[in-house]
Order: sequence, then structure tokens, then C-alpha cells
Amino acid sequence: MRILLLYPLFPKSFWSFDQVLDLIGCKVTLPPLGLITVAAILPQNWEFRLIDRNIGFETEADWNWADLVIVSGMIVQKPDLLDLIRKAKRRGKLVAVGGPYVTSTPEEAQLAGVDFLILDEGEITLPLFVEAIERGETSGVFRANGNKPDVTTTPIPRYDLLDLKSYSDMSIQFSRGCPFQCEFCDIIVLYGRKPRTKTPAQVLAELQILYDLGWRRNIFMVDDNFIGNKRNVKLLLRELAPWMAEHDYPFHFATEASVNLAEDSELLDLMIAANFTSVFLGIETPDTDSLALTQKFQNTRNSLLESVQKINQVGLRVMAGFIIGFDGEKSGAGDRIVDFVEATAIPQAMVSMLQALPTTALWYRLEKEGRLLETNQDANGMQGTLSNFIPTRPLEDIAREYVRCFWALYEPERYLARVYRHFLQMTPSTKRKKKFKMLELVYIRALLIIVWRQGLKRKTRWQFWRQLFSIILKNPGVWQQYLVNCAHLEHFLEYRQIVRDDIEEKLAQYLERQANFKPLVKV
Repeated sequence: MRILLLYPLFPKSFWSFDQVLDLIGCKVTLPPLGLITVAAILPQNWEFRLIDRNIGFETEADWNWADLVIVSGMIVQKPDLLDLIRKAKRRGKLVAVGGPYVTSTPEEAQLAGVDFLILDEGEITLPLFVEAIERGETSGVFRANGNKPDVTTTPIPRYDLLDLKSYSDMSIQFSRGCPFQCEFCDIIVLYGRKPRTKTPAQVLAELQILYDLGWRRNIFMVDDNFIGNKRNVKLLLRELAPWMAEHDYPFHFATEASVNLAEDSELLDLMIAANFTSVFLGIETPDTDSLALTQKFQNTRNSLLESVQKINQVGLRVMAGFIIGFDGEKSGAGDRIVDFVEATAIPQAMVSMLQALPTTALWYRLEKEGRLLETNQDANGMQGTLSNFIPTRPLEDIAREYVRCFWALYEPERYLARVYRHFLQMTPSTKRKKKFKMLELVYIRALLIIVWRQGLKRKTRWQFWRQLFSIILKNPGVWQQYLVNCAHLEHFLEYRQIVRDDIEEKLAQYLERQANFKPLVKV
């Protein structure tokens, strides 16, 4: 059986970093971890060919080679995913689709003509699919019926199928699920509220595979809440740290965690010892009332500002997510987010308008209240998308606040000043001493381009040099990370314009639709 694995296109996003990837000769940030895990679960006597369409497109020879096409993706990949189903069917191919998007909303994939829907988590549903294939069946829907797999049995993903040189980061998953109950989040719907974890031995085996394949860059632990099971994550870190030291710290790790990470000094120390260098926090809003309303109570127990500062000071770069448009939100929410980001000096703050994702508690509440808009299918978590429900204050006000907020956060001087303050107060680890290595030519070239653009060409020139020399003098252990985050400005300068254009266009369309519903009044 010859299997063509297709990964759909991503639109430009907060995390795409196109401009930065060009500097270092990469094409994509992260690989399709889901598809290479699928390839590991399926029978290993089958043949696999993986095409990540974010790197390059499949050929007619690929289509002709395949007996079966498997596609997987997230909701932001929906347009290309549905198009791939249609392309496969036009060529007379059997096509199977799985992943978080179709698990939440399978109807559109069915309309596009998919043969097999492999929903929920693949450790349970892929074996059912294989049995159907072996019986000669040509269609079917496979569900886990509420069951959750034991991820300690999940095989090592097929990293050998990847074109490693095209990615800036690799992905590894340690856990699934989150213990919290945020109303707007679909993670607890897809993976449950009881975090399930792999064993330390599994994770180390995956890292060894990547090491043996020659990978020496960043690794993103894709867990939606890495510290959801603190006991197990500490067991992992206690084994990961000596493995990293033994291998001369070949990777830098990043992950996502809840803000209560700041409450556990032991956990922070263990992450630093294992060479974690950054963490994404879902802060959402500095407004306590909004946090309570959306049931994000874990963010209300301690000072958010002090929590961010503690995490940053121990040596972790903080990235954070924010949302505008919660029910009951008071005017000026965007300005309050900007003030908070400036006070904490978080370099990268991802801001979005609130959207009700299918099957979340927020979705069902708004549906019950009759507040979901007919354009609800546009909910995708992207920064250039309006809220897909009727908010408690005018949508136009929320959208304009949002655009001003996003634009202000990535004003060049303001962004570079936050990067400087963030890394200046960071404590570099003295436990991670690597052998000196010359920078590769591709990184030297990237450095020279950044120096030219930010240190010579733009009006940021004096700020760039002043801050760089200050970092080298006052906190030299972080100078490389500091410059990498300066480089990220190249992406945000372009992306903030994309966000503003998209929101203004969609807002104009929304206002036009609203105007058409207003009765004409003669004066």
C-alpha cells in the first residue's frame, strides 16, 4: 500500500516568520508532527511519501504513485485541505482525512467528497481504519467514542520522512490535555482535561532519533500546557537535563504553559537545567473580570505582572497570547494590553479578536443565546479575522481598538526597546556550558543583514547599537538570543500591515452588511 501524506498550506500568521526564515535559508517553522505520527502508527510495511505543501507542491508523479491519500490539518488550513480532497477525488484516489479541524467539524470534508474520516486521536482510530482497508472497504467514519489513548504506547514519529533542512524548529509532544476549563479553548474538547503524558524514555528516544539525524537547532514541545501534569513533567526534566549535558546541549527547547508556572520554583529550575529557553503563556487579558467570566481562574490567583517577571528573570523568554472582545469588556481593552506588555517587556505578544471555535463551551453558550453570526465558519484563530458572534459592545469599536493595539505593539522602536528590557533582566544559565563553535555562514549572513537593516538603514540605527553594546556589557550571556529576537522585527513589520489591511477590509464588509439591514428614513 502506497500512502501519499499531504500537509495543507498555512496562511501567513503571527508564527510564520517568513522574513526571518529567508535570512537563515529555511522555508517553514515547524513540521507536520501529526502526519509523521500517523505514518508511525500505520503498518510499517506500507510505503510513505510526505509532501509538506508549505515547502513544495506534489507532482502528478506523486498522485500517480499513491494508492491512498491521507490529509490532516488544523482549522487555519481548511481552504487548502478541502481543495486537496477535491484534487484527490478528481484523480480517482481514495482519500482519508483526520486531525483537529475535521474532528471538530467533519461536515465540510464530507461535502468535499472524502472517503474516510479518521477522527479523534489516531492511536485508537487509525487501527480501525487499517482493519477497514484490509477488509476492502472504500469508505467509513472512525471515532474513539469518548475514549482517550494511552500515549505511552505512541510510537516514535517518522522524522526520517521530513526534509529537515527546510525547518527552523522541530516538534515533539510530551503530553495531551489540559486540567483547566477556559471557555474559549478547544483543547480540552479534543484531548480532555486529564493530561496524559509519555514516559521520559519515550521522549529521550525521540530526541536521540533527531540527534542521530543531525538535528542541532530548536525543538518546540507542542503540548498545549507542558506543565498540566507537574509530577510527570518533573520526572521528565530530571532525566532530560543529564541527557542534554551528555550530548553537549544540542537543542534549545520552547513550549507552552499556564501562568501558574511562576508558582513552582523547582519546576522553573528544572526547565532551565534542561535548556528550555522560552515559553508561551496564555495571559489573554489583564482584566480580571474578563478572566473570571471566561473561566480562566488560574490567571486571577496571583499578579500576572509579577508572574511574567519571575519567569523571565530565571532565564526564560516569555511569549504571550492576548484576546480582545470578551463579554462585558470595557472600552480601552487594547490600550490596557499595550500597557501590560510594556510593563512586562514581553517582546512577542500575539493579540487576536475573540472567536468562538466549534464545539467549545463558548460556542455552545453563544449558540444558546442566539449570538453566533452566520459567518461562524470563518472562525480560525487567525489575527486577521473578526469575531464571529455578536459581542456585548460594538464590533466596530473592538476591531478598531484591536488594530491600534497590534500596530502599536510592533512599532519598531517600541518593539526593540521591549526586547532589550526583556533580555537585560534575564539571568543567563551558568549550568549550560557548551564548547565554543563558530557561527555557520548562513547565520553570519543573517546577522549582517540585520545589522544593515536595523543598525544602518532604518531610523532605529542609534537605538540598535546603543542597546546591543549595553547587552554585551551588562548581560553578555544572552546576546545571541537578543539578536535573534531583534531579527523577528522583520516579520512583524510586514505582518502588522497584513493584519491591519485584513481587519479593515472585513470590517468594511461587515458595516456594509449592517447598513443594508437598516430601514431607509425620509427626512
